[in-house]
Amino acid sequence: MWPAAGGPWPASSSIVGSVTAALLVAAVVVRLFAPRLWSSSWIKQRRGTASSAAGARLPSGSLGWPLLGETPAFILAAYSPRPESFVEKRSVLYGKVFKSHLWGSPAVVSADPEVSRAVLQADASAFVPWYPRSLMELMGESSILVLGGGLQRRVHGLAGAFFKSPHLKARLTADMRRRVARAMDAWRRRLGSSSSSNPVRVQDEAKSQCHVLQIVFEILVRALIGLDEGQEMQYLRQQFREFIAGLISLPVKLPGTQLYRSLKAKKRMTKLIQKIIQDKRNRRVTEGEDARGTHPSDMIDVLLGNGSDEFTDELISDNMIDFMIPAEDSVPVLITLAVKYLSECPLALQQVEEENMELKRRKSDVGKTLEWTDYMSLTFTQHVITETLRMGNIINGIMRKAVRDVEVRGHLIPKGWRVLVYFRGVHLDAAVHDDPHAFNPWRWKERADVVGGGGGGGFTPFGGGQRLCPGLDLARLEASIFLHHLVTNFRWVVAEEDAVVNFPTVRLRRRMPIEVTPRE
Repeated sequence: MWPAAGGPWPASSSIVGSVTAALLVAAVVVRLFAPRLWSSSWIKQRRGTASSAAGARLPSGSLGWPLLGETPAFILAAYSPRPESFVEKRSVLYGKVFKSHLWGSPAVVSADPEVSRAVLQADASAFVPWYPRSLMELMGESSILVLGGGLQRRVHGLAGAFFKSPHLKARLTADMRRRVARAMDAWRRRLGSSSSSNPVRVQDEAKSQCHVLQIVFEILVRALIGLDEGQEMQYLRQQFREFIAGLISLPVKLPGTQLYRSLKAKKRMTKLIQKIIQDKRNRRVTEGEDARGTHPSDMIDVLLGNGSDEFTDELISDNMIDFMIPAEDSVPVLITLAVKYLSECPLALQQVEEENMELKRRKSDVGKTLEWTDYMSLTFTQHVITETLRMGNIINGIMRKAVRDVEVRGHLIPKGWRVLVYFRGVHLDAAVHDDPHAFNPWRWKERADVVGGGGGGGFTPFGGGQRLCPGLDLARLEASIFLHHLVTNFRWVVAEEDAVVNFPTVRLRRRMPIEVTPRE
């Protein structure tokens, strides 16, 4: 998984070159400080020696250059218009499961749906999460991203149940509907006061302090820690953007480095969140049952209500910060990509408009406002979101580390090796999805299972297994609400052709400029 970083990623060749060089240096540093990888057993595996354990064999492939492995080739492909070309070329040579050497470690790469599904569903006795060192430093040992065993299952289960609760969805829907309407009223005023063309840049609207990203971020933060609009929210968001910028950075925490600044920002966020936790704990002591209410008001209340001594202030605050990441990146990028793909497919846009206008008319006729179930009942709009997730690949893949020799469908993954489950390689595989590079929401008409996060190894935008993203329902709901209010209030045309940048995170190069016209 390549987590989100704050702000758009510049695409100039000089920046690309410097980032590539930095990443290669990081790979070398990791490599030089991992002498066990030069052991005799590793050299035997490098020469292609197969294991006879359970009849499994190490996949074919290449470990690339000494020290650097195949990291340079992976990065160059990632910056190209077809990032999946790195995997496609090797799949032709070695099959859809092959060995490589990435980010300083020998690795097995899977673009096979069934192998990927098996890895995702495996428990901690076979694989544990693996992330770059800078990300591990920032997340901490209490993060749900690295927790294992029963504690991870409890946190994940409690979070998933809370995010799926009708009570939370109803509250989130009302809040987002109100605030999206307020933001779009501002669009109208801006259009009315401007004498010249002033394009709306969707990615800015989904990422700026006063528009859609601000809405998504603040709504999720309120659901997580109960913080309302105001100075503390602005302070938290400012610190969070500094924090998230370090998720993909060199693992050097000297003063002045991005990792150092990000760690300082996390400390400031932690201090604020732990104060909220302590206030809630104190109220529970002084007010007893009256402090609990009928429904938990936020995720902190859910964890405190569990009563487990393992849910320390540190664990709770670390995970509240982790859960904020989709609000900063995943949902806004999903919205931006959906607008881009709809702009390029007039038939799909027309059907989305018709479906949403019909729902708006039907609810208006009976004098009712839309509820969360109404937004999620927009079948074709859900197909558009699903297809956007498949094509956009906001999360390109995830990495795991084998804690023992593991056999997966005849393939040996040696102890200590990494596994890259490459979602993009499956989502854009013609053997899995017909005409995979075409935006075709109609392909999902017979695949209702994917809306609930299923779909097997052929569709895994939210991960899978015990680490399936607990907030997948909220991501769909928030995107549905935004698209509904956009298509029922405005028409638009693309002001400037744009392209997707896929590395290190998914971004639109020109921030998706559109010219909007209010509907009459």
